[in-house]
Amino acid sequence: MGQLLVIGCINWDVNLFLNRFPQIGEEVTVTKIRRVPGGTAANVAVAASRLMEKREVTLIGGVGADEVGRTQLSVLDAEGINISGIQIFSDEESGQAYIIIDDKGQNCIHTYFGANRCILPQLIQDPIVMNLIKAAEVIVIMDPPLSTALKVAELGKANDSLVIWDPGVYCELGINALSPTLAFTDYFILNQVEFASLLNTKEPKRIGQRLASLNADIAVIVKQGAKGCTLIKEQGEFVTSVPSINLLAIGMNVINTVGCGDAFIGAFAASKVKGCEDKAALIQATYAGAYKATREETRGSPTRDALLAFIKKTRNSDSKGV
Repeated sequence: MGQLLVIGCINWDVNLFLNRFPQIGEEVTVTKIRRVPGGTAANVAVAASRLMEKREVTLIGGVGADEVGRTQLSVLDAEGINISGIQIFSDEESGQAYIIIDDKGQNCIHTYFGANRCILPQLIQDPIVMNLIKAAEVIVIMDPPLSTALKVAELGKANDSLVIWDPGVYCELGINALSPTLAFTDYFILNQVEFASLLNTKEPKRIGQRLASLNADIAVIVKQGAKGCTLIKEQGEFVTSVPSINLLAIGMNVINTVGCGDAFIGAFAASKVKGCEDKAALIQATYAGAYKATREETRGSPTRDALLAFIKKTRNSDSKGV
């Protein structure tokens, strides 16, 4: 059974590349369309699997009984992921995301959750799924329904698993809605915009203090995109940052930032399974996220060999990114 378990969305991405975002009511030309597999949890699972051994990563999620669903299962299986926890729902379409990407690699995402909404707590009671959860050393909860996130986090803590949570779109429900699951979370991950919206502050120590009132032992990771990331622990008293990678200095460009955060989380989780300390895990994660930014596809995270080559190339250059 897998040492790392990921639960959340499996989507099919329709990526629309254009030169600039339109204003409200304006029509702009799409320069290129790419249809690729995506979904935050599936992206995280793939990113981790490429850095681990085959079948060490398990994915729990839902797809429809449609061509997209069948394709997703085939792709995930080929990536070496244990897909025995993925449910097929005959009365729902597979999840889909329609993503606009400008010439700077920035994006705007519109998601139809579909079968992803069907991963409810009662499905976690399935003996197969329960055994998968109990076998995991590290559990990454992305964006299943909040009631499911809470159930999985509870089970994870009961089994002494390390619980990592990025609720994504559910942040819009507010801190009170997230607080039950936060009580069972070891690492809480959001980007800087989401933290500012959720807690009304960007100041690291204040973020740590606010969340410590819900869980005194929680560690916080702030994804900061081109600025790297920040780790906050010990109720806001410990703050350390990992800077970003200077891609231009090594002759690489940002092409598509969709999936960079997922590559980051997948690499971080894989590193924690291997026993890495937080700072070392965050460095690996930062490299993985930066590498993904140079790739067009949503699941453009590196393999183990590609990541090592990328790190070597970066460290041999004048840009001392990390």
